[in-house]
Formats: sequence, C-alpha cells, structure tokens
Amino acid sequence: MGITPYYNRNSISVLYRYRSFNGYDGQSHSLFPNGGKFFIPARSQNSPITGHAGNPDDYELYRSMEIRGKYFINSKLEVNAILPYVSNSERYNGYTSTIGGMGDINLYAGYHLVQKLEDNFKQQLIAGAGIKLPTGKNDFKNTDGIRYSSLMQGGTGSTDGFVYLNYMVGLGKFGASLNTSYKVNGRNSREESIANSTTSFLNIFYTQRIGKEVQIMPSAQFFYEYSGGEKYNGVKTGEHVMNNLMGGVGADIFYKNVALNAGIQKNIWEAETDHPMSAGKVYVGITYNF
Repeated sequence: MGITPYYNRNSISVLYRYRSFNGYDGQSHSLFPNGGKFFIPARSQNSPITGHAGNPDDYELYRSMEIRGKYFINSKLEVNAILPYVSNSERYNGYTSTIGGMGDINLYAGYHLVQKLEDNFKQQLIAGAGIKLPTGKNDFKNTDGIRYSSLMQGGTGSTDGFVYLNYMVGLGKFGASLNTSYKVNGRNSREESIANSTTSFLNIFYTQRIGKEVQIMPSAQFFYEYSGGEKYNGVKTGEHVMNNLMGGVGADIFYKNVALNAGIQKNIWEAETDHPMSAGKVYVGITYNF
C-alpha cells in the first residue's frame, strides 16, 4: 500500500516490479544474475545462451509493469484496481526462455477504520478485501509444444481472494507503515493451485521537507512472505514453498501532486526449501494524485 501524505486523494500510478530467484544447488546468488535482464526483454523460447563463458547459473526472473488506480467513494471507502503486464524468464540447462503478456487483474476495496490527522501525530488504519481474476494467459508453451511450468505462466488461471490491514503511524518527522495480507487461492482448470499465503511489509520512514512543495521520505523496509507452495488436486506437492524475510531501503519523493517511489530489498533469511533462493526485489513507480 505504500506511504503517502495525500490522504483521501484519488490516484493513478505506474509501478515496475522485478524479482529474482537463483543460487540453486550451490550456484552463485545474485539479485541481478549474469545474462538476466532487469527491464522487460523480448519474448524468447528455448534460446541457447550466448556470450557467456563457462556454464552460466540458472535463474528465474519475474517482472511486472502495473497500472494502479485508487478512487474514493467517500471519505472512508476507497476502491482500487491493478492491471499488470508480466514478463517472466528462466534459465535452465543452458537455455533461456521468456514469456510476456497481460497478468491477473486485482480489484479490492478498503475502509478507513481510523483516521487521525494532526500536525505532529498521524494515525490511519485501513481494512480491506479483494479478488484476483484469472485474466492472464495460463497456457504458454515452448517451440516443442510443451507447456511451461505454472510459475512461468502469465496468470495462475484461478480466482483468488484476499484480505488485508494497513496501519500507519507518524510522530513528528518519523513514522511507520505496516501492511499485512492473507490470500486464499483457488484452483485452475488443470487442478493446479498455490497454497494460501501471507505477506507483511514494514516501512519505517523519516520525512524531510525541502521548501514548501517537496517532501523526501527515506525508509528502511522489511518484507516477509509465507506459502506452503504448489498444490495439485488440492494436495500440497512440497514444491516451491516460500518462507523468507527480505530487508532493504527505499525513498518516496513528493512534489505537488506527483510522487516518485523506489526501493530495493535483498534476502535476509530463508527457510530451507527446494526452490532457488530468493535473491531480492526492486520496484520503481510514479503516481499522480488528484
């Protein structure tokens, strides 16, 4: 949900997200693996690796360019939408593949249970719920006609629901924002699903004004996620379990009605799983408030 001084303001945003997994079976572990592309690359299928000496390490990269909108029905009730374009890449056994297309749309609403906005003390609590629709393509195949793994697909093919709480408190120039969510995942037509998951994002920030119209908020960030992994016919397969904590830094810059947001987080701790290690993630975005 982020942090913002624009209370009860409608907004439209463009947000770019990048996530890296690598370091499987003793291979190197890097947020930006050798040969991987940070920005969305052209689509490719089973392309041989070129231009790299030796045997490059395997990786998985997940990217999303999102248009996000927020609209206040009244001073207490907001509705939100996220429309993503996704680009996923993997390198395995000497070959790389990249798919790209529209992802799954998220629609959700939040109700402002608490909103205390004084000069030196601010407090806000939002409770909400939403739905993820199966709008992304779920049958990408390689040149041999073999379907890519479910994690590589543009969408999950399932309808999922989630609930969340967002709490923000500010005292003087210091503040903190905590967003936690719980997601209930459905099955797709192939009886594939992901176990229900939980995520929490803590943002501890400091506000510095520059003149009358500019605010800069540097922050320390912590992100925790847990999921029991993939399921088939409603039974956990034991694959791709997620249980990790990331930490990093970010900055939010506000000028008049425009906000720039950026952050980088790297893995701090991860439980032992069969999945390549979560190296970290990066995000950058711009928001217009009206």
